[in-house]
Amino acid sequence: METIEGGTVRNRKAQQKKPPKSEETTEERCKSTEDLSSNERHQPASDEPSRSKKHADDVKERERSTSKPEKDERGAEDDRFSVTVNLQFNGATVGLFLLSFLTRFYRIGHPGGVVFDEIHFGKFVSLYLKNTFYFDQHPPLGKLLIAGAAGTAGYSGNFEFPKIGSEYDASVPVFALRFVPALCGSLLAPIVYSILRQLKLGQGISLLGGLLIIFDNALLTHSRFILVESILLFFAALGILAILKFLQATPFSGRWWTQGTIASISLTAAVCVKFVGFYSYLLAIYMIGRHVWQELPDRRRSSIYLTLKVLAMATLVLSVSAAIYLGCFYVHFATLYKAGPHDTVMTSAFQASLEGGLASITRGQPLRIQHGSQITLKHTHGRVCWLHSHPHVYPIKYADGRGSSHQQQVTCYGFKDVNNWWIVKRPEKEGLMVGEEPDYIENGDIVQLVHGVTSRALNTHDVASPMSALCQEVSCYIDYNISMPANLLWKVEILNSKESSGKWYAITSQVRFIHVNTTAALKFTGEQLPDWGYNQFEVAADRRQYTIDTIWNVEEHRYTQHADKKEVLNKLLTTEMIPTERTRLSFWNKFYELQMKMLLHADKVEGHMYSSEPHEWPLMDKGIAYWIDAESNAQIHLLGNVVVWYSATAAIALYVGLFVFYLIRRRRQFYDLEPAEWDRFRAGGEILLVGYLLHYLPYFFVERTLFLYNYLPALLFKILLLCFTIDHTRMVLRKFVSRPSVPALFGALVGVWFTGVLYFFRRYSVLSYGMTALSADDVLELRLKDTWDLIVHKP
Repeated sequence: METIEGGTVRNRKAQQKKPPKSEETTEERCKSTEDLSSNERHQPASDEPSRSKKHADDVKERERSTSKPEKDERGAEDDRFSVTVNLQFNGATVGLFLLSFLTRFYRIGHPGGVVFDEIHFGKFVSLYLKNTFYFDQHPPLGKLLIAGAAGTAGYSGNFEFPKIGSEYDASVPVFALRFVPALCGSLLAPIVYSILRQLKLGQGISLLGGLLIIFDNALLTHSRFILVESILLFFAALGILAILKFLQATPFSGRWWTQGTIASISLTAAVCVKFVGFYSYLLAIYMIGRHVWQELPDRRRSSIYLTLKVLAMATLVLSVSAAIYLGCFYVHFATLYKAGPHDTVMTSAFQASLEGGLASITRGQPLRIQHGSQITLKHTHGRVCWLHSHPHVYPIKYADGRGSSHQQQVTCYGFKDVNNWWIVKRPEKEGLMVGEEPDYIENGDIVQLVHGVTSRALNTHDVASPMSALCQEVSCYIDYNISMPANLLWKVEILNSKESSGKWYAITSQVRFIHVNTTAALKFTGEQLPDWGYNQFEVAADRRQYTIDTIWNVEEHRYTQHADKKEVLNKLLTTEMIPTERTRLSFWNKFYELQMKMLLHADKVEGHMYSSEPHEWPLMDKGIAYWIDAESNAQIHLLGNVVVWYSATAAIALYVGLFVFYLIRRRRQFYDLEPAEWDRFRAGGEILLVGYLLHYLPYFFVERTLFLYNYLPALLFKILLLCFTIDHTRMVLRKFVSRPSVPALFGALVGVWFTGVLYFFRRYSVLSYGMTALSADDVLELRLKDTWDLIVHKP
């Protein structure tokens, strides 16, 4: 008698009359559903009739009888057979890897110019190799891996990646730069094969899954350039494979700890490539939660055992994930220690911690703010801009008919400018000069902020702001001799005052200014003013004080030492900005700040001609032009394999339809599938369907511009579900159709369908490799849908 445990066949007698491993029988695969839903086999469903309970009891009795001999008695034979299975497993994966490697690495140096988003990722890699800080809204692991390969090949990072199509010079190792994405793309097919085998699909269907990955044109295209999606897919798929093995392993065994560690490393690495990798992490949490939930009714397991197992899994996953995520950013910060053009996104304290950084800070500038301090106030979080004013006033009436105070405009300006300077003044003092005895400003003090150039004080009053009508207008007060009194007093609230013992410091202190008369806080609203405001950003006063956009910090600072206003203005205009030495900022401070910036500072690309919406992705209504040859119509265009994409979309509908059908039938006490078959259909399919939905549905709630490549993680699970549905359909036909010709006909149809996959891959590979010169007619023939914007610029 045979049983299958954890993917290893154990044969208690001499190995005779074994079915070929390439075509496992339905009965054998169904017996192994303990790997996917361990307790569902131990406890029959509540709606099963007595015959199902008897069947399940018989299965358990057979398993107990086969597992009775001692471990030492069977160890040698099990080890030998396990090695045989591993060799066959490796043979299939090696074959898939070699075929995938050939498709991904074939003439990978073509084209010899910048392709699509290589213009961005190539710049990031160059900045890594020059140790120059950059900002990107995604984590750094993918760029770090590419930079490591390029640095090993001797790349110095001097190429500028100026625009798409720019030719690489001799100093750029194109093969090395594209190596890591191509390698990860090559490894994806064998991993998909292994996932399907872990889900107990036959070897033939599992090989089909690997081949569908290889022959999808979109996955091929994205694996051949300096892009990170293939790295993301590699780590996500490897993590799901390891989670499946982790849940099938004996708890607390060496294999259990090893697979759990690999899963945690891989899934966290996916998050470290792009934040969307978190959806794969959520899928893994769902799988673990489902596994634990199914074990709860098993009375053979004590409550203490289950509690310890859950705690061990949580500790393992969370500790390894935290170590990998923090370690990735530690390497990131250690590598990028020089100031660069992107560091203006960060706070003043972060900029000052970089070598040669923050050129706008004068050498030896004073730290503590006091009466007479000249300061620039930077919006600390989100968009980079400085509190700004200029002599222009608000219009008497706005476009919507509302009136204004006609006072001097106050805005937030995104560039260094003399009009960004303000002078801190005690209300009871007349002069603006610092005294011989320092008069330091501390937390809770009341001050006035006087604009350095116009000498008008910061003011707010009960007049609606121009763009944010629920907020108060902020202005610099002009005395028109009308019944509009000045409201010039502001309370200094230092958010991190405990760290500075209530003292107000330049660079490090995060400050909120609360208007004394109205209790409203000075706020960057994010709204852009019209032409009369020179398209600068609106500043208002909001009674909702505790928002992130009401936080400011002093960046540049010096003391007013001239009583004459003209002398003060001349000093502001002629001050030379000299770089300062690096300041110290802890890893944790840098880490926290960068996480906040990545979450809040999302660039919105407006009106890109190749952008698309999520509802257009399943049927591939729109592709993306990546590159076009200057001499011909040869081009690289991101399009998937239509046969694969449309079939996989239909497979989702088919699986959901079958699932609902079976549920209704079971509710009516008709049990078409045996308990083990039902468990396998539900467990494996649910994992893949949930994986697809997790990676697809969130994009409907994303406001930024999206592209077809955002769909690739969901495509991975869609292809897996397609293979799962084909396998289940074949099983149903064999079970319920008496005529053997019908399953054979289904197999022939699958063969014809796969021929169509190969045909489409071959025909449209010209758009993946971009090596074939195309005429205008050739391009038009490739355009199957009117929405495919293939490029014709030569006859």
